[in-house]
Amino acid sequence: MRTDSGQIVRLEDYAPSDYLIPRTGLTFRLGNERTIVVAELTIERRDGVDASVPLVLDGDGLELISLQIDGEELARSAYEASSQRLVIHEPPTRFTLTIETAIAPATNETLMGLYRSSGVYCTQCEAEGFRRITYFLDRPDILSVYTVRIEALKAQAPVLLSNGDPVERGDLDGARHFAVWHDPFPKPSYLFALVAGDLARVSDSFVTMSGRTIDLGIYVEHGKEKRAAYAMDALKRSMRWDEEVFGREYDLGIFNIVAVSDFNFGAMENKGLNIFNDKYILADRETATDFDFANIEAIVAHEYFHNWTGNRITCRDWFQLCLKEGLTVFRDHEFSADERERTVRRIADVKGLKAQQFPEDQGPLAHPVRPRRYREINNFYTATVYQKGGEIVRMLRTLIGPVQFRAAMDLYFERHDGQAVTIEDFLRVFEDAAQIDLSQFSLWYHQAGTPHVAVKTSYDARRRSFSVELEQSMPPTPSEQRKRLLHIPLAFGLVGADGKDANFTSVDGGTVSDGVIHLKRRRQVFRFNGVNQKPVLSINRGFSAPITITSNANAEDRQFLAQHDSDGFGRWQALNDSLLSGLIAAARGKKAPVTAVTTLLGNIAADESLQPAYRALMLSLPTDADIARELGDKVNPDAVFAAREDLLAAIANENAATFATLYQAVEGGTRFRPDAASAGKRALRNVLLDYLSKHENSPQRAATHLSAATNLTDRFAALSVLVHRFGDTDEARDALANYERQFGNDPLAMDKWFQVQATAPGFATIETVRTLMRHPHFAITNPNRVRALVFTFASANQTAFHAASGDGYRLLAETVLEVDPRNPQLAAKLATNFRSWRSVDAKRQALARKALMDIASRNGLSPDLRDIVERTLT
Repeated sequence: MRTDSGQIVRLEDYAPSDYLIPRTGLTFRLGNERTIVVAELTIERRDGVDASVPLVLDGDGLELISLQIDGEELARSAYEASSQRLVIHEPPTRFTLTIETAIAPATNETLMGLYRSSGVYCTQCEAEGFRRITYFLDRPDILSVYTVRIEALKAQAPVLLSNGDPVERGDLDGARHFAVWHDPFPKPSYLFALVAGDLARVSDSFVTMSGRTIDLGIYVEHGKEKRAAYAMDALKRSMRWDEEVFGREYDLGIFNIVAVSDFNFGAMENKGLNIFNDKYILADRETATDFDFANIEAIVAHEYFHNWTGNRITCRDWFQLCLKEGLTVFRDHEFSADERERTVRRIADVKGLKAQQFPEDQGPLAHPVRPRRYREINNFYTATVYQKGGEIVRMLRTLIGPVQFRAAMDLYFERHDGQAVTIEDFLRVFEDAAQIDLSQFSLWYHQAGTPHVAVKTSYDARRRSFSVELEQSMPPTPSEQRKRLLHIPLAFGLVGADGKDANFTSVDGGTVSDGVIHLKRRRQVFRFNGVNQKPVLSINRGFSAPITITSNANAEDRQFLAQHDSDGFGRWQALNDSLLSGLIAAARGKKAPVTAVTTLLGNIAADESLQPAYRALMLSLPTDADIARELGDKVNPDAVFAAREDLLAAIANENAATFATLYQAVEGGTRFRPDAASAGKRALRNVLLDYLSKHENSPQRAATHLSAATNLTDRFAALSVLVHRFGDTDEARDALANYERQFGNDPLAMDKWFQVQATAPGFATIETVRTLMRHPHFAITNPNRVRALVFTFASANQTAFHAASGDGYRLLAETVLEVDPRNPQLAAKLATNFRSWRSVDAKRQALARKALMDIASRNGLSPDLRDIVERTLT
């Protein structure tokens, strides 16, 4: 069923396809201006389907050259063909359909289907790009075994890759050559991949737990081979981890990754041939930050883990997208937690969830983790599907425990290998393995919105009982006014005066097991008996449920937990809540005492029992966007920015001596290592750099830091301080100019140069961005560059994007309209930055709405963009 025509697709309308395609043979004759694709499809009518039912295949912009059934040319009256679909009337029960089509990869600027960019042929077929290659039943539940032959000019494309294992290769007349690839595992069309071009290969191998040797290859542009070393190491660690933690062994004889510079996504998990945006493969100390190294590690793992959770077991339809993505996000988060410091990694993941998914849940684009309807599936590759979907899997593990969770996952792989399945299939496995009823818990998949839990505690000294009253609620979201009650697992501890969790003898009022309170009703009171002294409640430890919480805990309770909670995440959350409380009050024009929290931060900074990475997180203030999210409505971004700057100054001024001593003591290190411990030291030192620069009100320390930097992490931290705090100084201007001279020919490093200028606070940045869009290094056709400059400006610069003049909104609207004809997916993604327009003050709301209406009124908008704009305006 087409989804790019504006029609709404509904989950309840799902029906199996009338036809199956068990085998697919593809021949590609690659050409610069015109590529010929010959598809030989073995097609079977499903049992019970009437012979009069036509075969309807999806297409998108295709030119049909010829059509045969079992080797015979098909009469023109036997079919209907357009660029968008192919209908064959009364086909046989089982037959071979041969379709010859022509496509133009060189002019395909959508970066979907088969396209040619920077001299490399590349495919992106998820979600519905395969129909841009040939006519097909382009839906996830059509699983087929693929054999692919690729022909090309040998000088132009010496590397010819596709899914599976290589079968044959050789030379052809006319300076051409060919390669044949075969994938024995049935897969949906969205997992098809092809890459052809002149690329360098970084080779390695991996020995599986059963003793098989796997040939590993990462293909990059020539001259960039050394920058793929970390990605290769991450791949091998991912393969070993998946064997040890989930028992999953790789199944082909070869695993290839290709890094390309023009790509709409982060990466794509095509079976045996992962295609990556090169920013998530290429890294060295000069051109990648510690954040980039961590991202590469996580995304390489994520795409590899899809081999089982997404490829071997795929989703029945696109409504089940969270089944592969949420589960795989959980897996890559666990991998990163094991590879790095678990608490630090968990805090980083939760910060990302709150920054990206919570606003989605609270705005006009809110939707369930499993949507019930969509107009354009590309717009549902969202933080809700990915990140919240991952949190639901984490809650499942919390409910049944790690041992039963592993048993359930083993059963899932055993029961559904080679199938296209649903959320119900997934949950049924857990019910069977753990003998548990998940009917209430399953509502997490079906309801949009972020649940809220109100917490009240009281202590009865005479009875030695501590009561915890919990009440759950969820505000209405688009298309859902009434919400049903969820099963919310809340990890907790009762922290005593000595900092240790207090014991209790029994619990009344509900289920409490293994340190988890199970909230199932709207309001429940849990009474913990045998508690000898009044404790402080630490709740939602480890962020066991993706919810918001309000509590009757006072400032002293939060500061106590920030110092003494045995749960590292709980300490960070308590401190973050304390900081947010003061920042919100200040943004609303109220004065709040800050002495206690500023002193606390000084003590945390100096506490050498805490890892540097953890201290860096504790010292990092909530962002402007974090504060705005908590304020909820009538947000004045300028007041938010001022409140944050004032608090940062108060912390810096009170702790200047401590911070200066610590800054000198933390090892800068002349030898760069990308490991977590070394990255933690750099993170702490760079946080201190910002505080000290604020206190000293001088660019000198940042300039010195920059000149001494031996890696991009330190260099970018200093550059950020100079540009954001001292942008009108010679030091800042010289730093930007020197950076451009050094890295002007490196696209990924230059993305950072654009980012740092796009995030400089203040109205003037709007004109800076406009100027940078005319810079020789900027290309509106390159998704990475557009994201680095324009998306970063709109998503991470509250004061400029939400400028009272409305110029920030106009800049984004103009860019969205310019990008849309070329790349609808990128345009739609840019437009999502308007999702919180109703949260700002009335004047800004009016200006934002006008910008949205300007987009909506344009004729010829892509379905992707129109879907986002109309939902945002609703």
